Parts: sequence; structure tokens; C-alpha cells
Amino acid sequence: MRHSDILILIDSDSRRRAAISHFLAGSGIHVEPFEDVGELAQRWPRDGVILAHDEGDTVPALIRRMTDDANWLPLVAFAAEPGTNQVVQAVLNGAIDYLQWPFGEAEVRAALAVAEESRDAMGSVRLREAMARSRIQRLTPREREVLVGVADGLSNRMIGERLAISPRTVEIHRANMLNKMGANHTSEAIRIAIEASLVG
Repeated sequence: MRHSDILILIDSDSRRRAAISHFLAGSGIHVEPFEDVGELAQRWPRDGVILAHDEGDTVPALIRRMTDDANWLPLVAFAAEPGTNQVVQAVLNGAIDYLQWPFGEAEVRAALAVAEESRDAMGSVRLREAMARSRIQRLTPREREVLVGVADGLSNRMIGERLAISPRTVEIHRANMLNKMGANHTSEAIRIAIEASLVG
């Protein structure tokens, strides 16, 4: 069985879970249904493609889990009549595709094909990006501003002038920033910022 023949379905709606499992029965796609990320976490799969209903914190929670475990599975999100912002946010969080419910076998197969093609390349890039973002999220808004200044090649004095704070305060924010990011030096912090798309 290929990776893409295993569909890990996460949906809190039992009727919709049953409907998706039913119409894919006999298709050659093996569906493993779960109510939420917590239930999935108890039996985390080694293979497959995750199809997650985009509600609440589900997509970000999945990304955090995969980032923490360094175990990346392609993630396809879905919702009924999703707004543009909802789709964009899910993709920015790490979803490789987005389906609109109701969908059929053809749409699922197309999404699984995308997942199979992008699995390895996307997995490593997305994992680095997700890990970098999780590190950036530990920072306060001021520490992020200092990081952007560092990435722009500014000295502590110049960052201080930009933010209207003293160079000494910049130095403290800079030390805290490196510590929270787990970065040993400034160039590592800049790399993390670039991977997280905080700076270009």
C-alpha cells in the first residue's frame, strides 16, 4: 500500500466522518477516522495523508504536533464553504491542499496525488519552516522587531534608534531572543527568521 492510499481523517462530525469513510469504501483508499487531534495523537501513524476538517485549532495543532515530533505527513484541509482567508491561513500553516465539502472520490484522489508528489521535498521544507515559525512564536513583539533589525544588518545602536529604545535595551532583547529561539549566534537566528518567512 502506498503512502497516499492511507487517508487519516480528522473530523469532529461523526456523520461526515461516516459519509467520507462510506463513499471511499471499495476505492482502494484505506480511511482511518479520528474525532480530533487528541485521539490521533494516541495512535500517531507512520504513513498516510491527513485529511482534516478545518475547524478551531485543528490545522495549527496538527502542524505543532508534527513539528515537535519531526514526523511530517502531508496535510489536506477541508471545510464547507471556506472563506478565502480561511484557505490562505491553512496553507500558510502548512496544508498542501484544500478541499471544499461536499467532495467526491475524484477530488480526494487529486489531493492525494498532490500529496504523493510533494511528500519528500515539501516535507523537509515545510518541517523546517514550521519549526522555524514555532521558534519565532516564542518571541515577544519587541524581540521580533529586534530580530528584523538584526536581519537587516543593523547595529544595536541603529536598531535602538529605529525602535526608540537604548542600545543596552536592544542588547537585552537580543540575548533573550537568541535564548528563546535556541540559536547559538546571530546568523542562526537570521536563518530561522528567513525559514519562517519573517524576513525576505
